[in-house]
Amino acid sequence: MRSRAELLGHPVHQMLIVFPLGLLAAAVGFDIAHAVSGAAGFAVTAYWIMAVGVAGGLLAAPFGFADWLKIPRGTRARRIGALHGGGNVVVTVLFAAAWLLRADDGSASTATYALSWLAAALALVTAWLGGELVARLGVGVHDGAGLDAPSSLAAREPRARGGRVAMR
Repeated sequence: MRSRAELLGHPVHQMLIVFPLGLLAAAVGFDIAHAVSGAAGFAVTAYWIMAVGVAGGLLAAPFGFADWLKIPRGTRARRIGALHGGGNVVVTVLFAAAWLLRADDGSASTATYALSWLAAALALVTAWLGGELVARLGVGVHDGAGLDAPSSLAAREPRARGGRVAMR
């Protein structure tokens, strides 16, 4: 099933989601570095990359929602997509709360760390669900995908017609 929103032949949601996932995971890593070392720079870095990660998640979400709306009702993919999207809303809210509860210098309480670590754990689950959608159920995969498919930048894509391959 092709994605509803594509750029140069690739799903926009799949392109954008790597940034917030990476940034939010890195924020947790910087939180751990701050907790271990006490170095204030780690806390400030976690604060700012968490803010950018939340913004990136908000940017990627509408494209994922548009793709989810295209999935036929009553399918396993639709149910998995709902869990994936709903879970990511919770992840974003938890990280946003962890960001908002921090001091201006980026320092955080134990409860604030717990929020971001809980969000990171849930993000692992929702990322797996996203992988299930794409790799197992073929959501957001081009209909002509295959090991020898032509480049998405090719001027023409082959299309099967009457048992033979034709060019559009």
